[in-house]
Amino acid sequence: MSDDGVAESFAAEAAPTVDVPLWRLDGIRRLASRLREQARASRQRRALILAGDADWGRALADDLCHTLPLSPASWVSAHSPDTTDSLSGRRALALLGQEREAVVFDAHSGFDPDVFGAVSGAVVGGGLLILLTPSLDQWPDFADPAAERISIAPLTFADVSGRFLQRLVRLLSAAEGVTVVEQQAEQLLVLATVPVQPEPAPLFESGGFRSADQQAAVAALEHVIHGHRRRPVVLVADRGRGKSAALGIAAARLLCDGLQRIVITAPRIDAVAALFEQAACLLPEARQRRGRLQWREASIEFHPPDELLLNPRDADLLLVDEAAAIPVPLLTCLLKRHSRIAFATTVHGYEGTGRGFAVRFRCILDVLTPGWREVHLQTPIRWAADDPVERFIFRALLLDASAAADDDVADAVPARCEFVRFDRDALAADEPILSQLFGLLVQAHYRTRPNDLRNLLDGPGLRVYALRLRGQIVATALVATEGGFDADMAEAIATGKRRPRGHLIPQSLAAHLGLSDGARLRCVRVMRIAVHPAAQRRGLGTLLLQRIREQAEIDGFDLLGASFGASEDLLAFWRNEKLLPVRLGFSRDHASGTHSVMVLQALSDKGAMAYTAARARFLTDFPLQLADPLRELDSQLAALLLCRNVADTVLDVSLYPWDKREVDAFAEGARSFEDVLASLCRLSLSALAKPGNGLDAGARGLLVAKLLQKRPWGEVAEWMNLAGRAAVVADLRRIAKVITDSA
Repeated sequence: MSDDGVAESFAAEAAPTVDVPLWRLDGIRRLASRLREQARASRQRRALILAGDADWGRALADDLCHTLPLSPASWVSAHSPDTTDSLSGRRALALLGQEREAVVFDAHSGFDPDVFGAVSGAVVGGGLLILLTPSLDQWPDFADPAAERISIAPLTFADVSGRFLQRLVRLLSAAEGVTVVEQQAEQLLVLATVPVQPEPAPLFESGGFRSADQQAAVAALEHVIHGHRRRPVVLVADRGRGKSAALGIAAARLLCDGLQRIVITAPRIDAVAALFEQAACLLPEARQRRGRLQWREASIEFHPPDELLLNPRDADLLLVDEAAAIPVPLLTCLLKRHSRIAFATTVHGYEGTGRGFAVRFRCILDVLTPGWREVHLQTPIRWAADDPVERFIFRALLLDASAAADDDVADAVPARCEFVRFDRDALAADEPILSQLFGLLVQAHYRTRPNDLRNLLDGPGLRVYALRLRGQIVATALVATEGGFDADMAEAIATGKRRPRGHLIPQSLAAHLGLSDGARLRCVRVMRIAVHPAAQRRGLGTLLLQRIREQAEIDGFDLLGASFGASEDLLAFWRNEKLLPVRLGFSRDHASGTHSVMVLQALSDKGAMAYTAARARFLTDFPLQLADPLRELDSQLAALLLCRNVADTVLDVSLYPWDKREVDAFAEGARSFEDVLASLCRLSLSALAKPGNGLDAGARGLLVAKLLQKRPWGEVAEWMNLAGRAAVVADLRRIAKVITDSA
């Protein structure tokens, strides 16, 4: 590379800070300076890889930050220079929404794909992303501390395979806009830098907006308030398009127009930092603290999604940011409760995908709010279009992965599909198939993240299954193998002395359900399962599970199970596959607002004994738990969990001779609710346990809410949309007649 036109001149007193010959250090400085000039001229970004020993890379990066200079710069490292702005591990997610001229990402401290994807977006156009790595030919064998997130006992991060890093090195070697400096190389190696655009497009400055897209987005958000009720808007954008800033601008302008209370929600409070920052800039006299901005008598305040589910807040406007990372049932609940609401989502996000959000949520918007509007923000604000670093991040983390085209799988039926278990070495090397498989997982699950890609390729004990049609993936499942501990470890787990990483099902059996030998059983757990949207409801999910079950039996496993956020549709799917609930978690997930449920099916005689005991305990304990730790559980969901299987008849509820007579009298109006409470509880629980009880969903929910969860009359009446206690009692009398007729 020629040094002609290099604008930077380095100060003579800038002493080398790294053990590199002065001539070579000067060459690296000039190389970095030229990359920066390229970035500035194009208003794009460049990536610089410093591959070598950890101390060498850190010292060299520190030198470049000072001599170029690069400011503001942030380090993501456990061993950064003392004078720098530094964050380590997942605390670096605080950089979301921030802007930096440079980010130094130290992979010697661990390469966390989620963090790397998030912090790369903080680098603005004209800036550098500096990645410190071991020598590239040695990096795949590096014992990466960040791999601890996917390791399982008794393995450690040092035992995790290097397929993910091997693929990353391969992509680095072919990426445009990426320059690699190897410590041991005899000369500097520059990899395919991107041609400079001599005249980058000027920034859009009309009315203080940074792009025409952003101006249109703010206008759409304001129309949610000034237009007809129940006309939500959905903002869709990639990172760096000013989506969150648009929410902040609109919020500030609406307060000035007279709105009193705007509520913000998102999976994490850090995700809305840019929103509050933008609003504060436009309202300089406002008082601000974390998650709240007060301007005169009006306010903008943040509340987590699960909190809004349990404790609804009155709001003139609800803004939902990073909606793709929030489950559709929770979004639907918010949509029903708020007549003035707007959603924003990242198309290719590290926390979730706007594509999956669109597939699952668009039909609900069409039904509930047919006048909704979608607004796309396509123009980058933090950097110019066609940014090479953005292209590399998308490809490296498969943020732009797509499932097979609908037309290619439209004729998929079980008889035509091939069942396969992927060899993960081959999968890591097959970019089209890997992208298609991961794209299907992204589309199917609201919280698929880049670290899931690493787990897919490197996770110990993980199996990747799929159904294929003419080479196209129509369904896939990730299955974890768990358990098989010796007697001493199983006892330690059962007594709470040990909690080995991973092994969710065996640990739950031992530590939560009291099965002392539960951790000795060998289990397979379906972590993710997805069927292509164009091929659903044809039995493909059933076929995939059947094949997985058959293979697990051949391999000598004892139990097949899964754990997921409890919802009526998912419970119905797993019940149809004969996997039944054995445990429900007491706490809600903070983002989804759901309780996790574990379902099981026996594969061996030992597994059958454990399953029967676990199922019996659940059916015995769950009705009692509904009155206290699970009192806020959705009543209709609870009714579904109470429904028993034919094999559960040994646990029939004990009834007394007078129960039916007393409830009959209540149904005829001859007894008060209080007089027959005990008999009504027993008979209702018996009815709820039967699949064909003649009760609709509303009736089942009412019985659970009043008799098992002991909710107040007023709360039940409001939930049932009834006038008060008398109306609820009248409904209970009607339901009592159905119960006694079918008893």
